[in-house]
Amino acid sequence: MKVAVIGAGWAGLACAVDATRAGHLVTVFDAARTPGGRARRIDAGHNGAPLDNGQHILIGAYRETLALMRTVGVDPATALHRMPLSLRFADGGGLALPRMTAPLDLLVGIATARGWTWQDKATLLRAAFQWRRARFKCTPEATVAMLCAGLTPRVMQELIEPLCVSALNTPVAASSGSVFLRVLDDALFGERGGADLLLPRVDLGALLPDAAVRWLNLRAATVRTGWRVHSLVPRVDHWQVDGEPFDRVVIAGAPWDASRLVRGAGIDAERWLADTEALRFEAIATLYADGAPPLAAPMVALRSGAGAPAQFAFDRGQLGGAPGLLALVVSASDLPREQLQSQVLRQAAAQLGASRLRIVQTVIEKRATFACTPGLHRPPMQVAPGLAACGDYIDGPYPATLEGAVRSGQAAAQWIGP
Repeated sequence: MKVAVIGAGWAGLACAVDATRAGHLVTVFDAARTPGGRARRIDAGHNGAPLDNGQHILIGAYRETLALMRTVGVDPATALHRMPLSLRFADGGGLALPRMTAPLDLLVGIATARGWTWQDKATLLRAAFQWRRARFKCTPEATVAMLCAGLTPRVMQELIEPLCVSALNTPVAASSGSVFLRVLDDALFGERGGADLLLPRVDLGALLPDAAVRWLNLRAATVRTGWRVHSLVPRVDHWQVDGEPFDRVVIAGAPWDASRLVRGAGIDAERWLADTEALRFEAIATLYADGAPPLAAPMVALRSGAGAPAQFAFDRGQLGGAPGLLALVVSASDLPREQLQSQVLRQAAAQLGASRLRIVQTVIEKRATFACTPGLHRPPMQVAPGLAACGDYIDGPYPATLEGAVRSGQAAAQWIGP
């Protein structure tokens, strides 16, 4: 079949690769000139080297993303720095898992957490056993805060809040407990190494999108970057994308752009549109700053709170970048740019001893992820006969992550059919 994929983010590329492998003739459209969507390279970087539009990370449980990388010719062992899950702070406090079989690594990590009292550790162990006994299920209306009501303030501040905001990009009081438990199950109680942090050693373009585009071009697929699709028109037995006929169309762009195209098509899709347009979004800010001393590890947790908005610092010098360059990440951010930069610089000076930092670029994705709240109705994959959508916002068990995007794209490729 002749297939159009509108959007060259990670979901769209996953869909295009799998559809091409199934023998379909695929054309990918993307409004941007650089593929990757919200996980892409920024060519106007630092001292001639590219930066990224955010400090995205993977974890060992991202099986489909890692398999897709291998399919298009990227070696995860080379492109990613693997380290056991660590939420250690610059002062050495916090939790870090050893390299052991799950869930033994979690048990040892809790037992050896630095700065934690036995009460801290006991409440977390008790909660973890309760979650596992309940098969990592909870009522749809439960928030992460409700799930963790019995934990001590230290465990909340040094483990639950950083994990929740990094995985769901939503504060614990408003985050979906059921989605959070799914993430914990896959990462901490699944396969060996599932909780490992996989930190990119290359820019996000080299991590997947560039190789996927090359792979597609070598297999008779067409990738049209810099092409914003304006019209989607249904016909009796096909769809027209900007006047060109296709047997199947998959919209793989952002939800607001998908809504624009579906509304413009004039089809009966009010329920899908209502779910899509009801989504609310959270921002993520990434501040790149140089002049930093080397950090104790490639990724260090930061103590966040009032006046200290960043949750993590990444030493890009240890990840193939320029020495002294940090990426400071603020999830669920709503501060004005200048205030954000000022507070993060003070936070880095106080917690990292980086008193001579200079901001070189601040990237703010105002609609980085959907707000992953309890009982959220996410839109289904199929929009209409012959028309589907994919992306991390489409109905599924995962929050807005790269793995969620890739799995959604693969599901859309299966929907296209053999």
